[in-house]
Amino acid sequence: MDNMDYLLKDIPVPEVVKVNQELCAEHITDIHGEILKKLEKSAGYQKLKSGQTVAVTAGSRGICSIDTITKIIIDQLKQKSTCPFIVPAMGSHGGATAPGQRKVLETLGITEETMGAEIRASMDVVQLGNIADGRPVFLDQHADGADGIVLINRVKAHTSFRGPYESGLMKMMAIGLGKQQGAQAYHKTGFSTMPGIIEAAGKAVLAKKNILFGVAIVENGYGQIAAIEILESDEIIEKEKQLLMTANSYLPKLFMQQLDVLIVKEIGKNISGTGMDSNVTGRFNNEFFTGDIKVSKLAILDLADKSKGNANGVGLADFITEKMYKKIDLAQTYPNALTATTVVSVKIPMTLKNDRQVIQAAIKTANIMDEKNVRLAIIESTKNMKTFYISTNLLDEAASASVKKIGQPIPVPFDDKGDLQLDFH
Repeated sequence: MDNMDYLLKDIPVPEVVKVNQELCAEHITDIHGEILKKLEKSAGYQKLKSGQTVAVTAGSRGICSIDTITKIIIDQLKQKSTCPFIVPAMGSHGGATAPGQRKVLETLGITEETMGAEIRASMDVVQLGNIADGRPVFLDQHADGADGIVLINRVKAHTSFRGPYESGLMKMMAIGLGKQQGAQAYHKTGFSTMPGIIEAAGKAVLAKKNILFGVAIVENGYGQIAAIEILESDEIIEKEKQLLMTANSYLPKLFMQQLDVLIVKEIGKNISGTGMDSNVTGRFNNEFFTGDIKVSKLAILDLADKSKGNANGVGLADFITEKMYKKIDLAQTYPNALTATTVVSVKIPMTLKNDRQVIQAAIKTANIMDEKNVRLAIIESTKNMKTFYISTNLLDEAASASVKKIGQPIPVPFDDKGDLQLDFH
């Protein structure tokens, strides 16, 4: 028995119950048909001319069916005899390198082979002008050289700021297409100024460049596609604000307002910009926001393979496992923090041998009189808010929130290595 096992041996882990939370399930079943129907009504699409070069954006997020959506758009651009190519539009992600950004797209199923289009990856930018406070407006050099640009992105709440535009088409124009230099310029004064900067920079890009149309995606509570809208360039400013309100109404969260311990099985950049959605965990990387839930101790058990070593968000936890620590690639993780000026998100928490030790340590340090009464939840990731586990003392609150109990209470199962063995499906 090592000294950590000795210190934690008397900390009880409560029995848990599997629960299902009903979320908004409205979704599109025929993605191809929906996009074609919307494109038929799009003036920007109908005005395309043979031979035009078209830059199509591809971000770093794990958006539902993003490879399918991107391929459909590429194919339809070819139907108009244009020459589409893909531009990574992800700011400083992928380690702030062109090869790194190509690898991020590969994890999303977006390659030259699967898309049937060239990927032009570069960190080089051109300056389009300046916004009112003097900051330069940058744009990816390949997108700048195209005859037109098509934006593809999900519209949703951001994890670090609030405003009329958060994650979406406006942010993609400002930060995604601004590459590392743009992201750095816009983050320089922190997240308190971000809403105004994104609006100003997005409007500058719209004014200077030929944005053909935008493909705005809204996901439901289960991460399925609830809506796809083709927005004309002159519609983006107003309609994206409306779509954000719709997306916020679908935003999945935990049903309780306070937890002693929250265990997150897996985080990653493919899951959220901060590895795990702060709107779920209540842990933000700045002082400007507090969540709907208060969590005393937060622990992470693993890093998603698709995150390619980028552990941004790890610093928002109190405990992690050794297996997660060994997956962290600082060269992939640090550029985001340096660019966004949020170094708290990449600090390394207390690191323990296995899942059991991490869970016990979180319970031990939760500042409750009797650890047997710990209010605990275990989630797979913040992408799966449908099925998770709660301690039995949360069952009454779950019933009041119409959250369904699945099966009977069970001891938290661990394998012989001390790693968690729970099914989240």
